[in-house]
Amino acid sequence: MSKVSPKSRRTLVSWSSGKDSAWALQVLRQDPEIQIVGLYTVVNATYQRVAMHAVRLQLLQLQAESIGLPLRVIGIPDSCSDERYASVMRLFVEEAVSQDIQCMAFGDLFLQDIRRYREAHLSGSGIAPLFPLWGRGVQDLADEMLSSGLRAFITCVDPRKLSRHYAGREWSDALLRELPATVDRCGENGEFHTVAVDGPMFRWPIKVQVRDPVTRGGFIFADVVPDTTNEKEGMGWI
Repeated sequence: MSKVSPKSRRTLVSWSSGKDSAWALQVLRQDPEIQIVGLYTVVNATYQRVAMHAVRLQLLQLQAESIGLPLRVIGIPDSCSDERYASVMRLFVEEAVSQDIQCMAFGDLFLQDIRRYREAHLSGSGIAPLFPLWGRGVQDLADEMLSSGLRAFITCVDPRKLSRHYAGREWSDALLRELPATVDRCGENGEFHTVAVDGPMFRWPIKVQVRDPVTRGGFIFADVVPDTTNEKEGMGWI
């Protein structure tokens, strides 16, 4: 990790729990002009899971512990309206401003509408949005992540875009070779979502179990859960 410059910008990382936010964190950690001071995640308060990724709060907390950064959990109600979501996030941004946060970073790759939404959300706050992965070639980016040792499992599949066969599988070189040509290798178009469990951004890997996929709300979810024997040393894989 690079040394932090005295003029570095205090930055929060939008942490989805998946591989892209994990890699955005890793990239920013190499920048001496950036001081990452924490992660934040939007969680369904009813089910205590990360929105869309459906990752359990317990696993989210284990990620933050292994990364070594404080985690701010932002709870939203189930079936949250756009207006309620905007209100909750507006309060969070105001809180961040009061804590001298200067940047918020996102793992988005190329979807312009999502980028514009994030930029508009922070407009006028004094907090600058950062997109450290923006415009990277998806195949090269995937290769870079995997060669670094990043490991992730697919927690959610949109069956309109990808077979349920992929739910619960490890995002790997072998899986990328299997994906249909119409599917983005990083799932940027919503084909799938992941949870990261190992890689250079973690101080130790997180041992997990993967449960059988289930269908809920038109999506296929595979519950990736912390192994009950989880220890910081001697971790294996299940």
